[in-house]
Amino acid sequence: MRYRVFTEDDFQTMSELDLLVQQQDSGWASLPEREQEGRLRTSLPALRFYLRSEHSFIAEEREAGNETPGGLLTGIVFAQSVWMGDKPIILVTACLVRPGQGGDTNTAAGLLHAVIKSAYDAAVYEIHYPLTPQLEGAAQAEGSHLAGRYAVHHLGSRQQTAPGERLAGGGYTDAGRSG
Repeated sequence: MRYRVFTEDDFQTMSELDLLVQQQDSGWASLPEREQEGRLRTSLPALRFYLRSEHSFIAEEREAGNETPGGLLTGIVFAQSVWMGDKPIILVTACLVRPGQGGDTNTAAGLLHAVIKSAYDAAVYEIHYPLTPQLEGAAQAEGSHLAGRYAVHHLGSRQQTAPGERLAGGGYTDAGRSG
């Protein structure tokens, strides 16, 4: 497995992998087109942004002894530097791994390790990431600290179709009150 910074030449295969990962969700086909588009992380503007972030990587399988890019894309991690007012952190926003490769957790662990190394090289000493099932083993191997659960609140109609486990509660109505 090789972990490297991606280039514009990788954009098409990254988009294909993103779509493949999203389609693994059993409810994907029934989502409105707008919601499907909202779940994809590989729009051209997003890919260009993460290309410049210097903390985003891809994983690819390649034949032994072959050092040239272009192997099977097996994973992507998107991360960016964020200024928190008193210090920088690296924020991992997505880790996408090709389903059915048998090494899903190994690929995710390698991608997280690449982010940790790039953060260290940039003198950023704090990495924040959602503790997904794919990253749980990597978090333990790296000795990360669990500081709560990571939650995302979507506004508008996306609250009804957003990915992840919905927590109990009604949320806010359009009028801004619980309901």
